[in-house]
Parts: sequence; C-alpha cells; structure tokens
Amino acid sequence: MHTVKTRTFTTRLTTLLKTIYPDQDASLLVDKIMDAFWPENQQPRKRGRLPSNNLWTERDALLITYGNSILDGAHKPLDLMHDFLLRRMKGLVNGVHILPFFPFTSDDGFAVSDFRAVNPQLGDWPDINRISEDFHLMSDLVLNHVSSQGAWFNSYRQGQSPFDGFFFEASPKDDLSSVVRPRTTPLLQEVETVDGPRHVWCTFSHDQIDLDFRNPEVLLEFLRIIRLHVDNGVRIIRLDAVAFLWKEVGTSSIHLPQTHAIVQLMRLLCDYAVETIILLTETNVPKAENLSYFGNRNEAHAIYNFPLPPLILHAVMSGSAQYLRRWQSGMPPAQLGCAYLNFTASHDGIGMRPVEGILPEPEQAKMIKTIKDIGGLVSMRALPGGGEAPYEINTTFYEATGQTFSGADAYHLDRFLCSQTIVMSLEGIPAFYIHSMLATPNDHAQVERRGMNRAINRHRWDYPRLNALLDDPTSVQARVLAALSHRLQVRSKQPAFHPNATQFTMPLDNAVFGVWRQSLDRHQSIFALHNVSNQPAQVPHMSMNLIDDEPWVDLLTGEQIDMMQEAITLAPYQCRWITNRG
Repeated sequence: MHTVKTRTFTTRLTTLLKTIYPDQDASLLVDKIMDAFWPENQQPRKRGRLPSNNLWTERDALLITYGNSILDGAHKPLDLMHDFLLRRMKGLVNGVHILPFFPFTSDDGFAVSDFRAVNPQLGDWPDINRISEDFHLMSDLVLNHVSSQGAWFNSYRQGQSPFDGFFFEASPKDDLSSVVRPRTTPLLQEVETVDGPRHVWCTFSHDQIDLDFRNPEVLLEFLRIIRLHVDNGVRIIRLDAVAFLWKEVGTSSIHLPQTHAIVQLMRLLCDYAVETIILLTETNVPKAENLSYFGNRNEAHAIYNFPLPPLILHAVMSGSAQYLRRWQSGMPPAQLGCAYLNFTASHDGIGMRPVEGILPEPEQAKMIKTIKDIGGLVSMRALPGGGEAPYEINTTFYEATGQTFSGADAYHLDRFLCSQTIVMSLEGIPAFYIHSMLATPNDHAQVERRGMNRAINRHRWDYPRLNALLDDPTSVQARVLAALSHRLQVRSKQPAFHPNATQFTMPLDNAVFGVWRQSLDRHQSIFALHNVSNQPAQVPHMSMNLIDDEPWVDLLTGEQIDMMQEAITLAPYQCRWITNRG
C-alpha cells in the first residue's frame, strides 16, 4: 500500500488520466500507476518538488557517447568507457549520456529488443551502476517503438496478451497524407499474425514498430522501465522521439495533446520521486514546436536546443553570425525549473528541420554544398503529399568546420574551437558528443560497410591508439581536448554561466557573436565574444557596458582589459570571456 498519496497529487494525476484515457476508470489507473512507479513498498515524497534553479549549476556539462565508442578487443566496452571518463573527462563533464545500452536489432540501439537488460556485448547492470556512481547518468527511454524481432512484437504476432494490444495498426485505405515523419520509407508494414495480416505503423523503419499508447498497459510498462533505470542509478531520462508518441489517423500524428499529457504525467511522477530525476525531451522539430515541451513548467525539465548545430555551423562557415544572432535574440529564457540542453553534435546528423523559417534556403544550400565538398553526406525526409527535403547533414562536427563557403584555410582548429565555445557560453547546459571532444574524422569506411549515412559520425576508437594520440601533444586529438578542457574548467567556476543566469544577445557586427551573461545574484557579468570569421574583428567598449572602477579580465587568456583603449580586438575565430570577477 502507498501510504503517501496527497490530494493535490491524486487530483493532478486523475485529471491527466481523464485527458489521456477518457473511457478508462481513472481511480483504478491511479493505483496501477502508483504500483508501477513505486513498487515493493517504495513511497513518493510527501510534497512534489517545486520548479527552481537548483537542479543544475555552472558545473554541469554532459558527454554524449555510445557504450562502444571505445574498444580494445579485450575488455568490456562499458569498463573502457568508465576508464576513459575517469582518465580524460573528470573535472570537465559531470554527466554522461550513454546512448541505448540495451539489446537491439538495428539503428545503433534505437530498435530495442529488451528494455530490461544491458546489451551483453557492452557489459551488464553493475557496469552501468559503477558509471552512475561517478557521473550523472542519462539513459534513453525509447518509448515510441520497439524492435520487430523483440519479444513484445513476437508476442503480438502470436496474439498473446497483453502484447496483442501493444502496437498501432492502421489500414492502407486510411488517409495518412498529413502524417509528419523523418523518413522516406513506407509508413505501414504488412505483417502476418495468428489473426491474419495486419498493417502496423512504422514512423522510423520497418524494424521499429510503433507502440499504441491508447492502451494504458503500454504506459504502465514504460513507467516500470523508468523505475528500473532509476533504481540502477539513472538520473536523467531522455524521452526519445516523444513527439510521435500518440497517433490518430487523419492527423499529423505529431505533438498531439495526449502526447503532451503523457509527458506531464511523467513529470508529475518525477517531481514526487525521492530521487532527483530530470526529464529531457528529444524533439528535432522547428522552434515553436520544440519549446512547447516545456509546457507550463509542467513537462520537460530540459529540451534540446536543436537549432544551434546548424546555426553555429552556418555562422563559422559563412563568417557571419547574422542568423544565429537573430534567432538567439528571439529565444525566450527558459522558464523557472527548466533549461536548454545546448550542443553542436550528437549521434544523429545536424538536423535541418529546426532552422525552417530561420535560415533561408539559399543559405542552407551553401551549407549542404560545402559539406559535400568536404566529404559529408545529406539525408532526406519525405514531405506530406509527396516529395523530399533535406532532413539532416551527416558528418562529424570537426570535419564540418574544415572549410568556409570560400574554401579551405589555415583556421580549421580555431574555427572548430569557436563553435564549441559558443555552446559553453549560452544559457543552458552544454553537452558534447565524444567525437567532438576527440576531433574524430569522418568514418567513410563505416558508411560503406553499414550502408547508413549516420555511421559517418559513429566511429569506434581503438583505445590504445586513442590514448597514444591523446598522449601526443602534437596530435589534433590532444590539441582539441586540451583546449576544450581548459575552457570547460574555466567555465565551471563562473556563476554567470549558471544554466539559468541572465542572458542578453549583443547587437554587434555580423563577424562577432556576443552574449552578456549575469549571475543569478547579479555579482558577476561575462561578455562572451566569439569571432566567427577568418578576419580580425573589434568590439567597441561602448558595446559592452564595462562598469568603471572594476577590473575586467579575459578569463580565457588572463589578459587585463585596458579601459583606455576604445575596442577589444579578436583574432580570427578567437573567443573572449570578459568578466569583472576573474
């Protein structure tokens, strides 16, 4: 029995359940949800956590990696990852997102065949537990779909309860022309079952069969899975592809009200959990749609800042921060208790959908041409009603910064470091893909071997070779990691870089992207300046409101700012963090 079930909690949960499942007995579902999320006499908090800025600090930064991004042929990959984290990342990041570490059949882990096990090729739960003891651990809740070869779908095909009601079926005769999806493969797949042929919904691939959340048993099973993750040390739950969760024939089947209600339900449970659990939604969609997952401080704690990767890349390719600045100027500060997750690279490509209406098509075309010139790839998506459009650019971010729209130059390393420093400077929590930290080149051999564009950015390092490179100060891997390490260590000590510290986008010349950050207690200001061009640039003191009678210093170089000079000079791609509390 759950002895703690406050009226407020029960009322809110009941209201949500009536929205999601109007034909079900809400009071019965409340009890089932309590048993799913707090089993075996576990209890919720007496009061839910109120929204606040205390869930994160300027010391927070994340590494994004696959469990097998580092191999040596002898040790378990998760043990190698733990060693790498302790040896190379301690003091730089305090969190790690290990991409799906479960048994799977395709899509590098996102076609899960068993949600309750760790992929034995990576390790086991004790290996996950050890990492979670040293770093804030993020795991993926791949809740939109499962593997076509897993036990759930096999049981569905055999008509076994409860899985016979777990998957979304539709008819080829249905009007599906409005459905929004990120792939070009057919939406429906015909499969044989004990009850005859059925057509199942496949948003992503025919090995990834969409679940039917109209059945509350599906939701209950995922609440049990969240509890399993939390009990094994996970503290950040990434809701993968959550925008597609609820489907209705005749609609776009994206961002439907029931989807938002389910996220609100999960947030409510997390707020009443004894453990501090952060919900992160993964919605690679245009700005307004992405921001909607904050809800009214009652949905995701954090959302990916998806326009950043293409906009930052465009800025350093074009030498102009015009579109990045315009977009950032119009971004609202995250609501109390919410934060942006800022990044340039992830296991996926650089998404182009988030810059729809932000970056003009001719500018997108220049980016795509430049990426192709340096050996990158482009993936397409199907448009409603027919046709295709660029969905994402496939490349490592280090390689993507190899040249500008005008061609190659001598500033590749500086251009890349500038791109990553912008991520560190902005309101929100910075996250870095392992292949950005390691300046990994494009892996064309993987693309050819696996027949998948995204493999270009999913290299698997041989650990002895990687360590040799990182121990060689002349290697690009060592130079990039050393530079990023210095900047992250400096950043972690600045209250003005708290994820919710005040931010103002500075109206500067197009060559310089600048933001003013001020700490929550208003004691520290930082003017973060980034020259995105391959020419020297100047920022007039008058543009920055440098308070008289206070010493101003560049945190990245230690240089005292001469207030007698009229401007601050930045070398090509130089970044400067000018502060009054160095």
